[in-house]
Amino acid sequence: EIHVDDVGTQFLLTIMDGSSAVDISSASTKQIIIKKPSGTKLTKSASFSSDGSDGKMYYSSIADDLDETGSYKLQGKVIISDGTFYTDITTFKVHRNL
Repeated sequence: EIHVDDVGTQFLLTIMDGSSAVDISSASTKQIIIKKPSGTKLTKSASFSSDGSDGKMYYSSIADDLDETGSYKLQGKVIISDGTFYTDITTFKVHRNL
């Protein structure tokens, strides 16, 4: 479970083209877009989880990223020589604390 004000929560995304991972090792831009329940969008720089050839990138949350309870949306974006690619939009819930 993810809770309000969690820091260090890792969001791992894989850039896919159909059923195959896209080699993003040469990406000029790697971003993870987070949309809060209020509608506020955060665009965060992502890092490779390995060398990028597997299409995987991640972002670890910092203070104020997860400061609202409710349903968040998450999407990855990369720019490589073949074009600009986005992941599917995923949803996750942030729970309240006592």
